[in-house]
Amino acid sequence: MTSRSALIPLLLSLALLTVSACAGVIAGGGASVGVTVAQERTVGGAIDDTVIASRIVSNFYQYDIELLRLISAEVVEGRVLLTGSVADPESRVDAVRLTWQIDGVGEVLNEIQITDDSGLVDFALDTWISTQLRTKLLLDREIKALNYNVETVNGVIYMIGIAQDDLELERVTNHARTIENVTKVISHVRVLGAS
Repeated sequence: MTSRSALIPLLLSLALLTVSACAGVIAGGGASVGVTVAQERTVGGAIDDTVIASRIVSNFYQYDIELLRLISAEVVEGRVLLTGSVADPESRVDAVRLTWQIDGVGEVLNEIQITDDSGLVDFALDTWISTQLRTKLLLDREIKALNYNVETVNGVIYMIGIAQDDLELERVTNHARTIENVTKVISHVRVLGAS
């Protein structure tokens, strides 16, 4: 009988084949499985999430490549957090519809903003905010930073992941709130053991 650990490379290879010409996702998918040991997700759960993320990228690419540039998808335990900024409501609806078409998606958290005034300066500021928060989480020894995914859109921080307990989630949220130019913090973080 084949052990589960022997199946991991095969499953990862199959997951990565679902992506049509997206090298960044392939590298990210491998990294996701590589750090799973330190996360609360199981290796199987991380592989499932990587497959879902890859298929979302594929759906976006096949439907409208512009969606890949405008919208990010973070997947944790089958929960998909969509963030980004689009110019019209139809693009927002299309992204959600395409995401729900993927097997294994249990929840879609639609945080896509509709705005037509985001520019390079906004993107740079959002990237700087996310970088600051990720750094704070990594340097805080009371937080398992690998359990959190962070995106910033127009000054709003969106978080998804798994907190060890309410205290850790409070620390993470407080770090986010103290960053300059943050207008709002929206958390889709689940506390470990909570239903």
